Amino acid sequence: MTGQLLLRGMIVGLIAAILAFGIGKIFGEPMVDRAIAFEEQQAKNEHKPEEPELVSRATQSGSGLFNGTLIIGAAVGGLLSLTFAFAYGRLGGLGPRGTAAVVALAGFVAVIAVPELKYPANPPAVGNPETIGVRTELFFVLIFASVVGMVLAFMLARNLVAKFGAWNGIIAAGVAYIVFIAVVQALLPVVNEVPENFSAYVLWNFRVSNLGMHAVLWGVYGLLFGWVAERLMIKQGAYRPSLAR
Repeated sequence: MTGQLLLRGMIVGLIAAILAFGIGKIFGEPMVDRAIAFEEQQAKNEHKPEEPELVSRATQSGSGLFNGTLIIGAAVGGLLSLTFAFAYGRLGGLGPRGTAAVVALAGFVAVIAVPELKYPANPPAVGNPETIGVRTELFFVLIFASVVGMVLAFMLARNLVAKFGAWNGIIAAGVAYIVFIAVVQALLPVVNEVPENFSAYVLWNFRVSNLGMHAVLWGVYGLLFGWVAERLMIKQGAYRPSLAR
């Protein structure tokens, strides 16, 4: 069944990616255009030569964005479907829909929301090209720490729930995760390379649209895949709603 869940998860991921592409196209790309215009004006003011355009802007904002989002959607869908297969039956009495929702929400928090709080996405013209390697390393270090912390929080929750009940156990594990992430973020260096005269409006809306794309991608997956997985498991006799707790 894992193979069937994987295939369905990737298909659901593609569907979610199409919706996420719409968010990025409508809300994100206009901010990218404004950031590029700022960058070009800065280069002109400093009498710097224009950099050659390896890929046209139309391609970047059209097929490039679409294909990139589809690839991410399929990858996220496949990864979460495997996580669902492992987590199902280990999260108390949650059925397929509840398990998918929890997996998607936990994944979004650990992989997207927490890293974005420390190192948010930036549009063109923001960031020093010479530090991109260091910034990328810091971002992935935070993702790794966040995912490890989330896994440990779930393990802690299972033990605490057995001792203190569901409500107290889940809250205590959530607080432990927050404290862990707060310590990790405090230890990691701050990166602030936004030009002083860069538009706060463009920066804010770009970051919101980027976060919105991920929220749609992971949210649609959590809702739709739960339904798809439930249908499959009912069909194969692995789940009976009438007996679900």
